[in-house]
Amino acid sequence: MKLIPTILCGGAGSRLWPVSREMHPKPFIRLADGQSLLQKAWLRGAVLPDVVEVMTVTNRELLFKTQDDYSEIAESSKIALANSFVLEPFGRNTAPAIAAAALTIAEAHGQEALMLVLAADHLISDQEAFAQAVSRAAAIAQQGRLVTFGIAPESPETGYGYIEADLDHPIEGDGNTLGFNVRRFVEKPDLEKAKEYVASGRYQWNSGMFCFSVGTLLEEMERHCPAILSATRACVALSERVKGRNASQVLLDADSFSAVPDDSIDFALMEKSSNVAVVPCGIGWSDIGSWDALGDLIGPDALGNRIEGGEATLHEVSNCYIRGGERMIGAVGVDNLIVIDTADALLVAGREHAQEVKHLYASLKASGHETHKLHRRVHRPWGTYTVLETGPSFKIKRIEVKPGASLSLQMHYHRSEHWIVVSGMARVINGEKELLVNTNESTYIPAGHKHRLENPGLLPLVMIEVQSGAYLGEDDIVRFDDIYGRCPANKAQGAE
Repeated sequence: MKLIPTILCGGAGSRLWPVSREMHPKPFIRLADGQSLLQKAWLRGAVLPDVVEVMTVTNRELLFKTQDDYSEIAESSKIALANSFVLEPFGRNTAPAIAAAALTIAEAHGQEALMLVLAADHLISDQEAFAQAVSRAAAIAQQGRLVTFGIAPESPETGYGYIEADLDHPIEGDGNTLGFNVRRFVEKPDLEKAKEYVASGRYQWNSGMFCFSVGTLLEEMERHCPAILSATRACVALSERVKGRNASQVLLDADSFSAVPDDSIDFALMEKSSNVAVVPCGIGWSDIGSWDALGDLIGPDALGNRIEGGEATLHEVSNCYIRGGERMIGAVGVDNLIVIDTADALLVAGREHAQEVKHLYASLKASGHETHKLHRRVHRPWGTYTVLETGPSFKIKRIEVKPGASLSLQMHYHRSEHWIVVSGMARVINGEKELLVNTNESTYIPAGHKHRLENPGLLPLVMIEVQSGAYLGEDDIVRFDDIYGRCPANKAQGAE
């Protein structure tokens, strides 16, 4: 049996603003143990038996951040496993994402390969119970069924969908009950209905995780959502493929992908098919859908306060979740608050209103405010940059370039740049000149000059960049050559 964990890494995580942003969504949030939700999802799948590779479906802009997370967790866990990527130009919901992954897996591993669809932003605390549930689901999937994972409800939760299981007709295998046929899926109910579902014992929370063979999935999609499958198949056929030694990529064609109907796998397929089974499981599952849920992962003090990161000094404070950064946080005489501090945005919310944080995110996005999209510290394929200060006609950045990495050969129309090397050595193309800039040395890049920055050394290159000019937007960049495939030239490409 070939098992391919398929991680869906998308969404904005708007209820977890200001840590979650468009270019740093919820899967990349680090928990108290230092691991991101995405790293935990990768590790959860990678350690299972019969896994031949891990596939990730994500936005093109998040590829290098995703690869960095995977490299870090693979090194620390000492797991050597191939990764493959399906890269979306923009989101089209879970049905097209899963269809594109299935078609790609079919090319590499055949119709019998099993997909284990996982969300990148869920948390599962009981790995052993999860592995047992996957084993049961795989056995059912090999019988030609679509399998979903149901979570035993702990309370009458109105924020989740429910699955009704046919408890009278269990699915058996090797003398054991593997799961049950699904009677129906139910959308998020009101409180009275949720209480009724929990009391009946027939309903499970819909976890959004699935297992099926590629062949079964494609057959069922052909039957129930042929337009999605047909349009996705046409897109995959037109898409660019990049092969590497330990990773491969399918860059979905933007024009044809825009023609794929936008729908979830639940609506498009699972709710329509009569070939669906559910595996009930108690695996310590949470979808971490709000700051309140994330705060509950931290042990409380004697007054019910949960403090994470940074420093906090409290007086007459109770039942608050406070997540700090580099600054000291002081609180006096407050109760039941959420306080989330980042370098450029501060959230203060009543815990009972945690779900409403998404409205702030929506307002910021609608107004074009940069804090909906980027942090001050921004990840790029070559390293990171941090905006230290911005004023009229100037911007100061701290830039760190990985060993052996290189920025694109580029030009700016409206700004000049001064580069001061703090540590390491830089190889610089500045107009017609190529030079080495050592620690405590600097160079000046006039507006209109083609230039490139490279780290030729074995240690990180750290430098300060001072931009000056009439316009300092990150879209004032023209690329002429880029080792990360971010051309064509003569087109605004985004920051650095």
